Amino acid sequence: MNTDRARVLDLFSCAGGAAMGYHRAGFTVDGVDIANRPNYPFAYHHGDALERLVQLITTGEIERYTLAHASPPCQAQCALTVGTNHSQGWGGTHADLVGPTRELLERTGLPYVIEQPNGRATIRKDLTLCGEMFGLGVLRHRNFELGNWTTARPTHPAHRGYVRGHRHGVYREGPYVAPYGAGGGKATVSEMQTAMGITWTDVREELTEAIPPAYTKWIGTAFLTCRQEVLV
Repeated sequence: MNTDRARVLDLFSCAGGAAMGYHRAGFTVDGVDIANRPNYPFAYHHGDALERLVQLITTGEIERYTLAHASPPCQAQCALTVGTNHSQGWGGTHADLVGPTRELLERTGLPYVIEQPNGRATIRKDLTLCGEMFGLGVLRHRNFELGNWTTARPTHPAHRGYVRGHRHGVYREGPYVAPYGAGGGKATVSEMQTAMGITWTDVREELTEAIPPAYTKWIGTAFLTCRQEVLV
């Protein structure tokens, strides 16, 4: 590490929900995403995340980073763009990128975080975070695998009620909104922004994919605390 300020590599960065949390925890952030993300609020590389990671490893530039965060698409979520995964023999257009991402992150030697939606991919669930832990207007459970570092698991508080909207033909009110889809009581763009604490994008697709910055602010703070304890 060549600077005093910690730096995180944000792979599959989307519009920057994770990035903003790391920034608020004290990191400099560099994002990578294959989609054009003009709303991403930090330094950003437009390209295949795994190709970029291979390049950083090969050139030694990976040594600039203190931590890597990755939110790779998985088979259950969407069709994938074929890039480095194809050239490395990792599968076709519907390959699950969690395994290849973990393999490359291990090659970096860096501490890392892999994030996935609840129940959607085979990762070690070292942390499960929920909006209720941070007083947010969404539940949005997310699992996090921690590589080459660890921290205590926070307590998961009881939910205060339902997610607003229709479920199985029944409409319920509740303290949380559903930040995906449209209709049926699901959140408006403005409601999603407020509920997750995201102000820099009003693109529905970006908001539906985002994680609340509060999650990675917590993770980033925990990592920096662990790192400082090791250095002392």
